[in-house]
Amino acid sequence: MTTTGRRALLTAGISGAVAAALPGCSASEEPRPRKPGAAEVEAERVARAEAALRLRSVTASRALLERYDAALAAHPALAPRLTPLRRSVAAHTKALGEGGTTVRPATAAPSPSVTASIGVSASASARPAPSPVPAAADPRAALQELAAAERSASDAHTAALVTAPPEYARLLASVAAAGAAHAYLLTEGARA
Repeated sequence: MTTTGRRALLTAGISGAVAAALPGCSASEEPRPRKPGAAEVEAERVARAEAALRLRSVTASRALLERYDAALAAHPALAPRLTPLRRSVAAHTKALGEGGTTVRPATAAPSPSVTASIGVSASASARPAPSPVPAAADPRAALQELAAAERSASDAHTAALVTAPPEYARLLASVAAAGAAHAYLLTEGARA
C-alpha cells in the first residue's frame, strides 16, 4: 500500500514540476485572448459604421422632434396641425434607433484603435445636449422654420442612404420621404 501512495505522490510531483516548467501551462496564468480573424475585424468595422450612422440619424430626428415641441409650446393654437406630424416624427425617431446605436467589440481584448474609438464616442455622448432652438414668435414664421428643419433632416437621411446597409437604407428613404411630405404640409399644403 505504501508503494501506491508513493507512486501517486511521485506522479503528482512530477506532473506538477513539468507543468510549472512549461510556459503557459500554469493554472495561475490567465488564458491569452485569441486574436480576431479578418472576417471578425471587418464585421466589427461594419457594425461600428452602422451604429454611427444610426446615431447620426436618431440625433437628427430627435432635434426635429425638439423643434416640434418648441413650436407647440410657443403656439398651442397650432396643435391640431402639428400634433399628427410630431407623432410621426416621434415614431420615425424610435424606428431609426431600433437597431442600436452602440457596438460591443467582438474581440476578447480590444486593440488600441478600438479602445480609442470607444473612448472618443463615450466622451462625445457624455457632452450635454444643446438646448433646442426656440420657436419664432410669429406662428407663420414658426411653421416656416419647422418646414426648413424637416427639409434639412430629410436631406440628411437621403445623404445617409449611400453608406447605409440595405434594410436601414429602406427605412431612411421612407423617413426622408415622410419628411419631405411634412415640409410640404407645413408650407404649401396650408395654402390649398
